[in-house]
Amino acid sequence: MHINPYGEDPVRLAVDLVTNPPTTEDDLADRCRAAGVSLDQPVAEGDLADTRAFLADWLAVVDAADDDTRARLLNDLLMHASAYPRLTNHAGSGWHLHYRNPHLTVSAQLRVLISVGTAMHLAGRGMHRLGRCSADGCNHPYADTSRTGRQRYCSPACANRDAVRRHRARLAA
Repeated sequence: MHINPYGEDPVRLAVDLVTNPPTTEDDLADRCRAAGVSLDQPVAEGDLADTRAFLADWLAVVDAADDDTRARLLNDLLMHASAYPRLTNHAGSGWHLHYRNPHLTVSAQLRVLISVGTAMHLAGRGMHRLGRCSADGCNHPYADTSRTGRQRYCSPACANRDAVRRHRARLAA
């Protein structure tokens, strides 16, 4: 996956993996490929558990109470995932930057990709651009990629359900 300057694709992948967790190594590999992640090696035993553990840490960034805490938590993730940036043209896909060492496990690749992508997303679009769905009964995370930066729901379905609930409440009052 080439990280765009806004980090949108990696944070969408993180949200997808948290919202609908992969259940097998093959499922994790399929989801990565579907998101455009070029896997350098096959998903190995332990990658699924390591990815789940990392995503639990990533959710702490989503749930941070303020910008300073969010930055501190994300910096901790970046510290454990970083390497010097390097130009690469692996698989002839075109020159681009990698923010990781070569030959990492799939779970380590995802840690780097999602951590850097999240940092780019927040730095480029605003520190408030991660959150939890505001719909009653839903607690899914979202990455706000909207133009206005005012996203409150994880999906159009939750936004619509909440609008119907508010409408019915007004009619009943």
